[in-house]
Amino acid sequence: MNQHAKELILSATSALFRDGKFEAIGRYFSPDYAVHTAGQDLRCSPKLIKSAIELYRDAFPDLLVDVQFFIESEDSVCWQRTMRATHMGAFKGFPPTGQPIVWREMVVSRVYNSLIVEEWVVTDLAEQLLFARKAGSKRSSPSKQSRSDA
Repeated sequence: MNQHAKELILSATSALFRDGKFEAIGRYFSPDYAVHTAGQDLRCSPKLIKSAIELYRDAFPDLLVDVQFFIESEDSVCWQRTMRATHMGAFKGFPPTGQPIVWREMVVSRVYNSLIVEEWVVTDLAEQLLFARKAGSKRSSPSKQSRSDA
């Protein structure tokens, strides 16, 4: 079962995040899939899963995902994904910065009948977007030296 959970997560990550094969959502996620993140508990239809992944792919068109596994149990796997991309589109209230960003997400995925039925996700994406915005504003604002020369 553990090897199957690993393969399921790797395959889902590649198909959805990398390749955008949204027709495969039903192959990886249960119809009553639930995700718990940032104080939200959501039941996600395939349409909602698709729109969430499209949001990532639109904001980060060069998105690369590296998956690392840590702990496995009979029906769950706790894993980390490291995401790398350039922030080229708006994302949840963050305007595009054009900055490269690396963020990490810790995920616990519960698998039943060869489908992901529930996940808990912790991410540092908002923090990394704030850092990128700050770095971008420093780059675009005139330095103190040039202000005094004006």
